[in-house]
Amino acid sequence: MSKLTKKQKLAAEKLVPGKVYTLEEAAKLVKEITFTTFNAGVDLDVRLGVDPRKSNQMVRGVVTLPHGTGKEVRVLALCTPDKETEAKEAGADYVGLEEYIEKIKGGWTDVDVIITMPSVMGKVGALGRVLGPRGLMPNPKSGTVTNEIGNAIREVKAGKIDFKVDKSGIIHAGIGKVSFTPEQIKENAREFLNTIIRLKPTSAKGAYIKSIFMSSTMSSSIKIDPKSLDV
Repeated sequence: MSKLTKKQKLAAEKLVPGKVYTLEEAAKLVKEITFTTFNAGVDLDVRLGVDPRKSNQMVRGVVTLPHGTGKEVRVLALCTPDKETEAKEAGADYVGLEEYIEKIKGGWTDVDVIITMPSVMGKVGALGRVLGPRGLMPNPKSGTVTNEIGNAIREVKAGKIDFKVDKSGIIHAGIGKVSFTPEQIKENAREFLNTIIRLKPTSAKGAYIKSIFMSSTMSSSIKIDPKSLDV
């Protein structure tokens, strides 16, 4: 068994085995147990009491984090020529249509979000085999298929993220960076969790939120008491 490094020992000393923390405590602790030399991301993993195999228990939504994600989001706008100026002024990193469709067919996916228009979804839909597995396929439910191209781009740049429960009943999302203050981490996490709670399917029975864990890149997980959310 490998020995713990000095930093790993320090992190382990701050975590009480078996303890369940409040959201406020976790937001402070995640900074204290992170010793990466880079600005690590802060993640939440939420296990829900739903059966994702049933369409009426699928949980999917979007949320705009009050303090953003701390990540520079690269946006590709696949739009018609009349919308290109709007997309560029809104901050899209890449703007176009046919040339980018060809690039994607060739395997290029060096972006974080793709925003497009209903009128060109026929062309974009053909890219599903490339974009689908990478989570890049535009979807009206996440606001990435819209005629309001500029607004959609600005929202994504400001910290809007989309999420959905996976086949194991877990929602995973990045909600900030360890460089954020504890208050910023807490407020981002609360907004994300409140959104999940509002999306509770009427068909879901029993405990809806089964567990919540917060962690940073390469840190241990901190278990959060759902009762501490005050929602």
